[in-house]
Formats: sequence, structure tokens, C-alpha cells
Amino acid sequence: MEKLIKLGRIFYGLAIAGIGFQQIFYADFHPMTFPPQHAWLPGLAIWAYVTGAALIIVGGAIVFEKNARTVALVLGGIFFAIFCFYYIPYELIVDPYYKHLGEWGNAEKELALAGGAFVVAGSFHDDHTNVQKKSLLIKLLEKLVPFGSIFFSITMISFGIDHFLYTAGIATLVPAWIPNAIFWTYFAAVALIGAGIAIVFRIKLNIFATLLGTMILIWFIILHVPVSIAHPFTDKGNEVTSAFSALAFSGTAFVISGIKSAVFNLNKAYKKA
Repeated sequence: MEKLIKLGRIFYGLAIAGIGFQQIFYADFHPMTFPPQHAWLPGLAIWAYVTGAALIIVGGAIVFEKNARTVALVLGGIFFAIFCFYYIPYELIVDPYYKHLGEWGNAEKELALAGGAFVVAGSFHDDHTNVQKKSLLIKLLEKLVPFGSIFFSITMISFGIDHFLYTAGIATLVPAWIPNAIFWTYFAAVALIGAGIAIVFRIKLNIFATLLGTMILIWFIILHVPVSIAHPFTDKGNEVTSAFSALAFSGTAFVISGIKSAVFNLNKAYKKA
């Protein structure tokens, strides 16, 4: 399972770095990471460049496992803060259609990315001998690690519900060469909701998280990659960003699927020592 965890980390890290590259390329934030009405920010392009570069560095740190636990904790804290203190107020105050679940899609992706960062952070061994050296911020962020899989699962369950609410529109996303698009839309809905619930309540965690990660990875390959290649610059690279988010979600699910076994094996090693 350690190999699956590492693969998940790589997927998540590459996705974060990819989003960073996009911010630099377009000199702007994508609505998936920052609410759309942010033109009021002074020096918007500079902020996009700086944070884009930071995301690339963070993604690389996770992939190459360089101070990855701390880096992932800080990333998760930033994403979670944006979700709580910017996205939620934005949806409730600015968006007139906030009562429609579909309008919360980008906010939910932000929550899933935050959860993914905390999950990734939790997958790295914590050196308890350095507890005294940790800053108060890191100690506080570590308390959110157990909630990472829940944040992620909330988004998966919500997306599953969306498949039932907006079946006709979502069915159009199924590649034309796959028959019975409506069936696969409902299948995905049940799979997302079922896997999300299983992860929250830790029911056959390894199996359901692995299946979820595999399903999303298949979507990434057969759906997101072809569309991204066909329309790489449409709506400031929206399709490419969607592909990166799918890769991040797949990676998160893989890390979740392997953590339980990894922690169990680590505890056994400590007992033998």
C-alpha cells in the first residue's frame, strides 16, 4: 500500500503544480481556487504570479518529499481558510443562486483540495521528537489532519448528488463512444456517494477508496485529458484545470486507501522495536 500512497502523493503534487503553472500563464486565479469576483485585488497579476510560483514549489515539495508534511499542512490551511472565509460568504452574499447545489461546485473543489492536502500531510511520518520545535500554527493545523478525508468525502458525496440533480447536463460529458450515458451518470452518482460515505465511516476503507481513486483516474484519462487537448485555452484553460482537479482527487483517494495499512504497519514496527 505504500506504493499506492506515493502514487497518490505524486498525483496530488503534480495537480497542485499544474494549477500553479496555469495561474502564471493566465496571470489570474481560477474560480476553483479563488472566487470569481476578485478583480478588486490590487496587483492581481502579481498575486497570481507569486501564488502560482508558490503552488509549483509546494507541488514539487510533495512529489519529491521535501518538508512535505509541513508544506502540505500549510497548503491545506490556506485552502480551508479560503473556503471558510471567502467562498462561503461569497456564495451566501454575492451569488444569487446559492440555493442551487451546482453553484457550490468550485467551493466544494476547494474543500476537497484542502482535505487532500491534510490527507497527504497525514501520510508522512510525524517525528514526535520534534514536537517542541513545532510552531503554534503547525500544531493547530495538525489537528485538522483527521478531518482531511471527511472534507474530501463531503465534496464526493455532493458531486454524486449533483449527478442526480443535473443528470441530463452531466450525461453530455460522457464520451460519445461510450453507450448508455445516462446509466453511467447514475452509476457514477451512486459510486461517488457510496465511496464518500464509506470513507467518512471507515467502512472497508482500503477497498472503497481505491475503487474511487481508480474511477476518477479513468475519468481523467478518457474524459478530461482528451477534452483538455481539444480545448486547452477555452475559458482560461478551464478544462485543463478540471483535469488537474480530477488528478488531485484521484491521488487523494489513493492516499486515503493506503494510510490505514501504512499506519498499522508503522505501529507494528514500533512495538517490535
